[in-house]
Amino acid sequence: MPAHFIREVVIDWKAVDEDSYVREIPALRSLDSLPLSHDVTYFVGENGSGKSTLLEAMAVAYGLNPEGGSRNYAFSTRDTHSSLHEAVHLMRSFERPWRAWFLRAESFYNVASAAETYDDLRFGPNKVRLHELSHGEAFLTAVQSDFVENGLYFLDEPEAALSPLHQMTLLREFFDLAEHGAQLVVATHSPILLALPGAQILRFDGDGIAEVSYEETESYQIMSRFINDRERTLRRLLD
Repeated sequence: MPAHFIREVVIDWKAVDEDSYVREIPALRSLDSLPLSHDVTYFVGENGSGKSTLLEAMAVAYGLNPEGGSRNYAFSTRDTHSSLHEAVHLMRSFERPWRAWFLRAESFYNVASAAETYDDLRFGPNKVRLHELSHGEAFLTAVQSDFVENGLYFLDEPEAALSPLHQMTLLREFFDLAEHGAQLVVATHSPILLALPGAQILRFDGDGIAEVSYEETESYQIMSRFINDRERTLRRLLD
């Protein structure tokens, strides 16, 4: 299904400081606009390629907390996000999501802590505090509890918190959410999450940003090569 909350991302480079490091990121420095054509869009690329930087800027431009959470989360432990959000304009439809969230694995601990200060928020059918669960269990519980149909969700490398089995569970959550009117933008290295049928995959590299197939992603190619020819790959790597 086509994206229906955010259809395009536009960057006004006049609003970016001349000495900003964002101007030095190859995938971003020539980017003026980026269409989002599916309900689930994946950003892929090597570390430092700019995918998390753009995802964060989109979430903040939408009004979400840079460290994560829904619109109701306003905490801050350290101001480390870039100023790119000031230059990002989100081309929206007339539809409005029922809920919006930004989740990043690296700062999820802070989201769990903030939840306890907001009327002692509890999650899941058993109404548990997120800090009562493991990192991966808490992350998945937050998604399963607070991500609802017709929502807008930004996730930065969610696989960092999850086992391969729980990545498959999250893949199913993405599928169900998209089937029920949600839109997701996800930065990931996970070949499991990237396998979602019908998702748009955008690769960030030195040539810019381009739409690619699942089989063209490095995540798939490297993992496939390692699993299918492990001994040879290890010989090359370790010799």
